[in-house]
Amino acid sequence: MATQAVPHLMTLADLSVPQIRRLIDRSHHLKRTSLPWLEPQGSLPFKKQSKLRLPSQSLFNKTIALLFSKRSTRTRLAAETGAMLLGGRALFLGKEDIQLGVNENVRDSARVIGGMCQGIFARVGEHKEIEELAQHSPVPVLNALSSLWHPTQILADLLTLHENAHLFVLPDPNTPADARKPVPKGRVEKLSELRPLTVAYVGDSANVLHDMLVTYPRLGHTLRVASPAQYRAPPQVWDRVVELGCDKRIWWGADPKEAVNGADVVVTDTWISMGQEAEKTERLKAFEGYQVTEELCKLGGANPDWKFLHCLPRKPDEVDDEVFYGPRSLVFYEADNRKWTIMAAFDLLFGRWNISADYNVPLNSVEGS
Repeated sequence: MATQAVPHLMTLADLSVPQIRRLIDRSHHLKRTSLPWLEPQGSLPFKKQSKLRLPSQSLFNKTIALLFSKRSTRTRLAAETGAMLLGGRALFLGKEDIQLGVNENVRDSARVIGGMCQGIFARVGEHKEIEELAQHSPVPVLNALSSLWHPTQILADLLTLHENAHLFVLPDPNTPADARKPVPKGRVEKLSELRPLTVAYVGDSANVLHDMLVTYPRLGHTLRVASPAQYRAPPQVWDRVVELGCDKRIWWGADPKEAVNGADVVVTDTWISMGQEAEKTERLKAFEGYQVTEELCKLGGANPDWKFLHCLPRKPDEVDDEVFYGPRSLVFYEADNRKWTIMAAFDLLFGRWNISADYNVPLNSVEGS
């Protein structure tokens, strides 16, 4: 076992801006190098096939434990398919599959799982559960979702926005249309820069928003949040926001129309998270008027070309069909990108134990691919 300190990732608040950028860039690179391998056999010309490079094989012969106590579609699919592309295996361990919480405590389970697997991707209820898991694990623990944070979702959102940066470019009449520089042969196209955006979030203050609060402002974006007064960020989250200086770029109120004013991107999430089903009636009443619609964003003064994000699964109360399935929606690109951002986190955290921004292997080598 390596002697260096075991790296864990609980929230993007734990990472520096260069480390966050490193993960997003790595996601883009792994996506570009992996996609050709997933095309139907024979669809690429032989000349192109011969130039293909494998994505990083940092998980070769390694096993990642998926310790999930909550249902999952995108997160599980992304983890299992991403681990395979990295040369490893993801082992799903649901709450009905193992002794954790029944005949064995977290400390003992963390040691046993970490003794046989090389990483733990944990989707839990209360955040304290994953903190205890990381405290006793001999291998890296990555937060797949907890009551407070959802770091891999925000990485996917950021990758989606960067890949669609052209949708947010302010036209410059002095720049010729053919000014784009060609990409050198054998290199993966660099991820597009993203101008500072105004991002509106309309809905419950839950784990997705919490990682937005500690990330977007540090990347130069402005957040405008609307939620009922009783559904605001808990103190342990807001303390991190202030500690990182992110509060200076956050507006928070109760009026959804005011929140979307000037928005380039409008985001919402479920109003009723898993485990909150008993609060459904109360919550639906509290969030009346918070449904994202064309009318809401027009009345509120969102930018004419605003785009929409949602982490899924979606309920019609949160956003209507016109927006969700319409041309503004980036939700399925966002869902697809869960795979590549989780794959990047697996590569750097589980495979290399290194998310440092200065870590560099030539991109045209098999190891660095």
